Amino acid sequence: MKFKLEICTDNIESAIVAQLAGAHRIELCNDLPEGGTTPGYGTIVSARNNLDIGIHVIIRPRGGDFLYSDSEYDIMKKDIDICSKCKVDGIVLGILRSDGSIDIERTAKLVEFAHPMPVTFHRAFDMCSDPFQGLEDVIEAGASRLLTSGQKDKAPEGADLIRQLIQQAKDRIIIMPGSGIDDSNIEKIARVTGAKEFHLTGRKIIDSKMIFRKQGISMGGGVAGVPEFSRMVADREKIKRIINILNLI
Repeated sequence: MKFKLEICTDNIESAIVAQLAGAHRIELCNDLPEGGTTPGYGTIVSARNNLDIGIHVIIRPRGGDFLYSDSEYDIMKKDIDICSKCKVDGIVLGILRSDGSIDIERTAKLVEFAHPMPVTFHRAFDMCSDPFQGLEDVIEAGASRLLTSGQKDKAPEGADLIRQLIQQAKDRIIIMPGSGIDDSNIEKIARVTGAKEFHLTGRKIIDSKMIFRKQGISMGGGVAGVPEFSRMVADREKIKRIINILNLI
């Protein structure tokens, strides 16, 4: 297969479904409504014990912006160390300076610290001030891959910029479109951008098995726009459809 598919998951159930559907690797996160934060140790170990495909773990100590304090940066180093000990296949991170440029120095240090695990620079890139200079900075920092929506909310809207970035990169780094990609648009995105790797969740909503359902109280899911008694998990059939579409291109 000339294309690779990475499934973003925030639970072990979805990770296993992604593998069964034929995904090449997962990006393992916690709290996808926040855009993904670092998963717990137990989740990382469970994923490693249950999966044969690649596991890339996001290193993001909190939601919000990508300007990190010294304490948060130290947490990132400690989480990378845990990933190394758990024998995951790669890590995913992104750090910006206050002026919106890529923090080359800090990123490069984490790339070196993570070695030999490859590093994907995530969609912090989509918040940088200059995408073309940002690409050069990410390459200089030593990242192996760049995840981007083309500085738009969703990758289909940013496809033209993604194409330009891929042309600029000239095989110096893998550029992987992500955000808003599904079976309805992946063929067009692949053709427009020329990308060879893609990042998506491929999820569906499933209903809770709870019979008793306490009303009038929220545990946080409602705040994030997700009802208390349903959740999002990877959809095996949807992921298989996407892989079949890519195989036909």
